[in-house]
Amino acid sequence: MAFALQDFENPNLSPTSPAEDSDTAPMYPIPEPEPIPGLHGVPVRWYDADRTEPYTKIVPFQEKHDTSVEFFYKPVTLSALGVGLIVLAYVATTQDVLEEGQDKRRVGTYAAAASFLMFSMIQFRDGPFIRPHPAFWRVVLGINLLYELALVFLLFQDLDSARSMMTYLDPNLGVPLPEKNYAEDCALTPKNIWNALDIFCLAHTLGWFGKAMILRDYWFCWILSIAFELAEYSLQHQLANFAECWWDHWILDVLVCNWLGTYLGMKVCQYLEVKPYEWRGIRQTRGLRSKARRVLSQFSPHDFTAFKWGTATDFTHFFSVVLLLSVFLAAELNPFYLKTLLWMEPDHPFVISRLAFVFLWALPAVRELSQYISDPRKAVRMGQHVWLLLATIVTELLVIKKWSKGMFEPFPRNVKWGWTIGVTLLVSYTIIQFALPEVRKYVSNQKNRPRAKAS
Repeated sequence: MAFALQDFENPNLSPTSPAEDSDTAPMYPIPEPEPIPGLHGVPVRWYDADRTEPYTKIVPFQEKHDTSVEFFYKPVTLSALGVGLIVLAYVATTQDVLEEGQDKRRVGTYAAAASFLMFSMIQFRDGPFIRPHPAFWRVVLGINLLYELALVFLLFQDLDSARSMMTYLDPNLGVPLPEKNYAEDCALTPKNIWNALDIFCLAHTLGWFGKAMILRDYWFCWILSIAFELAEYSLQHQLANFAECWWDHWILDVLVCNWLGTYLGMKVCQYLEVKPYEWRGIRQTRGLRSKARRVLSQFSPHDFTAFKWGTATDFTHFFSVVLLLSVFLAAELNPFYLKTLLWMEPDHPFVISRLAFVFLWALPAVRELSQYISDPRKAVRMGQHVWLLLATIVTELLVIKKWSKGMFEPFPRNVKWGWTIGVTLLVSYTIIQFALPEVRKYVSNQKNRPRAKAS
């Protein structure tokens, strides 16, 4: 009926042709109002932009205003590129800039690493932390990637070639070192206990303080502490410095150093969890003392999240926790094998640097893993820090496995039986805790299901 009316009014128009404008319509189109710039009339500045990535809850540059110095939150990619190229050209064309300037390979390696880290600082994605600055954590990720690439390179070398290459970085390396045995006199006397107190006790305490800050869970730290001591018992036939007295294992290490570090670390976590956070820019802070306190607070967390691992809630959480503890245990054992194979002292700067950087790598990695487990709807893929750290630890294991052929004694029978019993208990707990309830639930549903009437 509508088409018929259109044909009656204007027979020259087809049913699908648009009708002409009526006489009452204006001869000129009404101009649309110009859009108001900004958001609801408020101009949008660069630091107000929403940079939230869809697969994670990470919000880079969360602060809406300057934190300590506003300059450090402005994009300076071209300026950094220009300055970096000028420094690179100056060092490359000058012979007397560095003391080791004659060693072209060493200086070239350092320059390549510095160039890569500058690129990572500018162009890598932001991680979960924004203190003291997102660029700091981008550099941390870049160092992790450089270490992973170095491990991949070493994976294709034999042990003698690797030892020779390490002398390019430190000429003092390449010399066999005797392993120290801590189980020569195991009598529980004040003299022996005093002799066992060395710098490594402080290292134990600091290490477990760091692990508590990373894991943020008492039970995890205790399980990992006991598991490491059991691993030392299992591997003391391969590494002489793992042979310790019983009181050194369980009293000095577990009950004193490990407990003290874990306790202090968890206390700091509890303080940061309940601490009120109120961030103001340095321009909003009055007084020289308040401004100095605000600058120092830039190196403290922006906020703090307590991890809820939910180990026994479902199989996914349980498997993730077991995997996390296994990776932590491997990360603890790997440096002992690497320093033994490459002939490094325990206090060598390379060994200490590796331990320090693993701590820095693990901080954002475990944060991303916790988010990946707890909120899979928003974190639909694993974060870059945890992915790269997992690859690093596994690559270290591959390097150790390759270089250890013919270097260490095989596992004794009692060690094999001990680990077999442990794995059996772990698998049995998994079946009882997660598999059997699912089977009972399925059988109960089948019983309660109404049966179809026979035809």
